[in-house]
Amino acid sequence: MQRLSHHTLRTNFRQLLASDSCYHTASVFDPMSARIAADLGFEVGILGGSVASLQVLAAPDFALITLSEFVEQAVRIGRVARLPIIADADHGYGNALNVMRTVVELERAGIAALTIEDTLLPAKFGRKSTDLIGQFEAVGKIRAALEARVDPELCIIARTNAKVIGIEEVIARAQAYQAAGADGICLVGIEDFEQLEQVAEKLSVPLMLVTYGNPRLRDNARLAALGVRIVVNGHAAYFAAIKATYDCLREQRQIDACDLNASQLSVKYSTAEEYLEWAEEYMQVKE
Repeated sequence: MQRLSHHTLRTNFRQLLASDSCYHTASVFDPMSARIAADLGFEVGILGGSVASLQVLAAPDFALITLSEFVEQAVRIGRVARLPIIADADHGYGNALNVMRTVVELERAGIAALTIEDTLLPAKFGRKSTDLIGQFEAVGKIRAALEARVDPELCIIARTNAKVIGIEEVIARAQAYQAAGADGICLVGIEDFEQLEQVAEKLSVPLMLVTYGNPRLRDNARLAALGVRIVVNGHAAYFAAIKATYDCLREQRQIDACDLNASQLSVKYSTAEEYLEWAEEYMQVKE
């Protein structure tokens, strides 16, 4: 495979954002998956925070993974990547100063772009992990991220969640992040094209959409026309790897197959129920 510098990969990603097409990400979680994605012709990959939590800690996506652990995995992938990689940097691992550190470390790891979301993480005592920080604080994080990058080709993408707030607030936040200088806006929880159109017509920067395979958002040409350049359908590859590992080891032990699918196996072996019980017991949070 052709070797490409991190700067070149970032330039390639910016070209994707500047195009008039919509690209679907490959979910990558280690060096081998990154090489496979590039060989299969994917234009862009993504290292998801939830996937990294499972891969590194065998823990659910409860903001348990640390920056250093996430960066270590990003470094391994960046070492061999032949396609641009987006890093799901969650909330930037803290306040605006932590965001600056996050950008520095992920840039050194070779990431082409990273998303910074406005979710209140980790969850506060008695609060759910779906709460958002204030818009003013979120803007500060985006501005700090832009200040921290050295390579101007590195993309900083601001992320917000339409499932948590109304569409008018989504628009207001997205416009504020765009005004702060974000290279793109990542939207989670958009339900259909009607919602997407309401947001898209108010923005001029490229959009990234996390759809998790929502069938109401599967028209690629329509997505592209609305400025959506990157679509994240989910992280099926990693869950398939969990299922394949389970089946391989189960067959070696001559144990009968169970009826759990890949997602259910990930819940079982990440002991998600224990974490939910601990959150309720020690934080008075019932997710």
